[in-house]
Amino acid sequence: MADDEFTLERSLGAQIKRTQRALSRALAARLAPHDVPIGMWYFLRALWEEDGLSQKEISDRVGATAATATEQLRNMEARGLVRRARSAEDRRRIHFFLEPDGEALRSLLALPQDVETRATAGFSVGEVAFLRMALGRLRTNLAAIEGEQDGDLDDPDDN
Repeated sequence: MADDEFTLERSLGAQIKRTQRALSRALAARLAPHDVPIGMWYFLRALWEEDGLSQKEISDRVGATAATATEQLRNMEARGLVRRARSAEDRRRIHFFLEPDGEALRSLLALPQDVETRATAGFSVGEVAFLRMALGRLRTNLAAIEGEQDGDLDDPDDN
């Protein structure tokens, strides 16, 4: 494909970014009446899937920086949604556990399901499954690229 044909409309990265932003806006609008910011939502989701995660584990699962995780978890703790506890095995590690108010928000899981259902309206079950598979394969390929050393990418002997 020629450079002049590689427009934003043809760029997978641009299309995925636009789609992700649209999905996030739709979900954020549905979460707003419940006073749950979209950033906090992902941290709650991680803890609903596995309560008692460390800050690093939560951060890794939601793809957040350490600073973002610290801020979100402090906000969640101040709101009474989570509590922190030191690890018995490693006193340096802190684990986060859902409080009853945080657990009660689990009922909001219907909101992203509704967004996803509406976003995939007109898709067959197979098309949705293919989309999930294709996105997973993209992430796998990108992880492999990230794992390569910079020098290996530009080595003329590899061509």
